[in-house]
Amino acid sequence: MDMHTHHHQHEHEHGDGHQHDERSPRGHGASVAAPPVLTDLPAGALYTCPMHPEVRQDRPGNCPKCGMTLEPVLPALDDDENPELTDFRRRFWWTLPLTVIVTLLAMFGHRLQWFSMGTQSWIELMLATPIVLWAGWPFFVRGAQSVKHRSPNMWTLIGLGTGAAFAYSVAATATPGVFPASFQAMGRVAVYFEAAAVIISLTLLGQVFELKARSQTSAAIKSLLGLAPKTARRVKPDGGDEDVPLSHVHVGDLLRVRPGEKVPVDGVVVEGASAVDESMLTGEPLPVTKRAGDKLIGATLNTNGALVMRSERVGAQTMLSQIVQMVAQAQRSKAPMQRMADQVAGWFVMAVVAIAVATFFAWGFWGPEPSWVYGLINAVAVLIIACPCALGLATPMSIMVATGRAATRGILFRDAAAIEHFRKVDTLIVDKTGTLTEGKPAFDRAIAAAGFEADEVLRLAASLDQGSEHPLADAIVRAARDKGIELAKPEGFESSSGIGVRGVVEGRRIALGNTALMQQIGVTVEPLVPQAEALRAEGASVMHLAIDERLAGLLAVSDPVKSSTPEALGSLRAAGLRVVMATGDGVTTARAVARRLGIEEVHGEVKPADKLELVKTLQREGRVVAMAGDGINDAPALAQADVGVAMGTGTDVAMNSAPVTLVKGDLRGIAQARGLSEATIVNMKQNLWFAFAYNALGVPLAAGLLFPFTGWLLSPLIAALAMSLSSASVITNALRLRRQS
Repeated sequence: MDMHTHHHQHEHEHGDGHQHDERSPRGHGASVAAPPVLTDLPAGALYTCPMHPEVRQDRPGNCPKCGMTLEPVLPALDDDENPELTDFRRRFWWTLPLTVIVTLLAMFGHRLQWFSMGTQSWIELMLATPIVLWAGWPFFVRGAQSVKHRSPNMWTLIGLGTGAAFAYSVAATATPGVFPASFQAMGRVAVYFEAAAVIISLTLLGQVFELKARSQTSAAIKSLLGLAPKTARRVKPDGGDEDVPLSHVHVGDLLRVRPGEKVPVDGVVVEGASAVDESMLTGEPLPVTKRAGDKLIGATLNTNGALVMRSERVGAQTMLSQIVQMVAQAQRSKAPMQRMADQVAGWFVMAVVAIAVATFFAWGFWGPEPSWVYGLINAVAVLIIACPCALGLATPMSIMVATGRAATRGILFRDAAAIEHFRKVDTLIVDKTGTLTEGKPAFDRAIAAAGFEADEVLRLAASLDQGSEHPLADAIVRAARDKGIELAKPEGFESSSGIGVRGVVEGRRIALGNTALMQQIGVTVEPLVPQAEALRAEGASVMHLAIDERLAGLLAVSDPVKSSTPEALGSLRAAGLRVVMATGDGVTTARAVARRLGIEEVHGEVKPADKLELVKTLQREGRVVAMAGDGINDAPALAQADVGVAMGTGTDVAMNSAPVTLVKGDLRGIAQARGLSEATIVNMKQNLWFAFAYNALGVPLAAGLLFPFTGWLLSPLIAALAMSLSSASVITNALRLRRQS
């Protein structure tokens, strides 16, 4: 069923769809089409590869295609730290001192002359063995898997390069006599233990950083799962209450929800009345009044009244569960950026291995004596110089520097894919509440009826409202205090839930509320109807004040537009972006804000599933979509968009679902983030060019192609130095991004 058709039917069945703000599970299914595995299996029972979402299995392990660790599709709330991250961190820190000592010995041992060079080789062998065979063991396993599954990748080269350097060095230490005199240097055959050790330590460090970043992708779902209360208060047949775990609540149970408690599951109010804060799920900025017969959404917050509800949807059928599944599916429906280096890694690996093998045999058959030793040395040199340190660093270094630079400007990128995609964005969907606007009600103005003063209207309304906990009342009281107005103490305060408040102030009967309250006490609102309509057209909530059953004036409370919004929208339009507003708020309010900001495309009263569908529709049109939002209701759309942008002033869930967060909640950051994205991609391409240029020059030299003409050979030591230089040039170039404005 089409989402919009469903939405209108829904309103038809339940009256004012905006007020109830609910959605049947079928509605979600229509737009989400969540695979049954997400609901039928417990959290964490299915594992998938972050790079290849099509790889799925029912137990942890490594991806057969790229060697990456599989992650649970739906994380459990009590998940501990990724065991692989703990393991790699331990391997890195335990062997780092050994790597440092081996490297220092290789560089300065011959100068110190504490022991003979032959002894030094044995000391280096003892120090390097635990680094290579213990710390580097997972890399050799992945390298072997890549060969077994015929999918060559970075691990193939790292395994071959470090393995060859280590095996050659062990041979040079144990049987130095088989090597020609030309390979003797300072009293020993040159060894390359430090090259193998440094490569493994650097690779481990890179993996620790990557695994830490990846562990945050499940934070969005964890914070959503954490919203649901752990228990519910069930009403027993004899009228008493009992606390039961949420999983023991069945459809049809009567549940009591006291003020300040969360609504346990989706259902309907049976008795009582209250204002329920649904902003965490719907984006509606103001609490929604609920009376008998009204629908409730699980995990929303009951503010001031006691309710008894009947549960209608539990477990995987609740709206919260549906949103969790939408976020999970949107996160998994697209692989993260395949780094430019990885796109060519497979072919590059095959080519390097082929060149190393050809070098070995060419020297063996046609080289000068001892030809096979020359062949081995040159083949090792090829593998070492081609070992993809610079290639592996090319993109992560640019990303690390760019994310650091962005963070100092209040822009947080969660992954490399976000930086890569941002420059391609051509359409921006913005939420209204908390993104374009402040997200908090603020007093707009008071309008007095004939014979009354505006300040007096505000004073009496604020005096009465001191007894109310409603956010609209809070805005009025705050405004009066800011103006320095002296407030009187109300007497006989009573709240007519959902329609207003009444009481006595300075001996006068005061009533403050909507038109329903005015009708109830017999006050005509006719004289101020045009002003009230004009205020509503601007997106304000309007309350009437009556003194002794006579209309005294109106008070308007609205959600003000952020001061930075007009400038931000101007810069986004100048960058060629199409701006679309989508909000859970009413259509009238949405259009009023859009008109003020010059936004032509507006979607009002949209639910989380509608926002998700809007993103998908634009993507089907070939648009690259960024979504900016701040609420839990935005989470599925933020995860589905090519780039999700969360306001730092919003909820944790929005920030965890979106790969980009604007800390100050200022849309101007989007234009800045786009500029940084452009610069970073240029920088990454330059780095990849450096890395490939070194390999293009170094591999033929290491293979000995120039030997017949110049007599030049590239020893593995020079190869290791060249590899370090290529890495240094990549790092230096990446650091230029720190100056990006």
